[in-house]
Amino acid sequence: MLPKEYRLKKRTAFKATYKINNTYYEGGITVFCGKTKENTNPTKIGFVVSKKIHKRAVKRNRIKRLMRESYRQMIKENKISTKYISIIFVASSKLLNKNFQYTKNTIEKLVNKI
Repeated sequence: MLPKEYRLKKRTAFKATYKINNTYYEGGITVFCGKTKENTNPTKIGFVVSKKIHKRAVKRNRIKRLMRESYRQMIKENKISTKYISIIFVASSKLLNKNFQYTKNTIEKLVNKI
């Protein structure tokens, strides 16, 4: 589980990040990046899986868990050097039957693009 300091929670924060419209796409995951930061606070991260992807919450939550865990491992290995205040990872239906390694590789590629 991600530590609290890394979580993006408020609806207004999500809307502000979407409004910037700085996006990247790779292998079934779209990334929305917020404003660039000037302070030393950690980057806030949000994970979104729409009901359009799958109607069952179990499937949606699995995708979110895979994305969260891959990002948490990257933080643990110090592979993260982002310059944004907030980042949102949005999954598409391509991620439904993928394993953890595929998700981790995709998240790493996206973070390197940013």
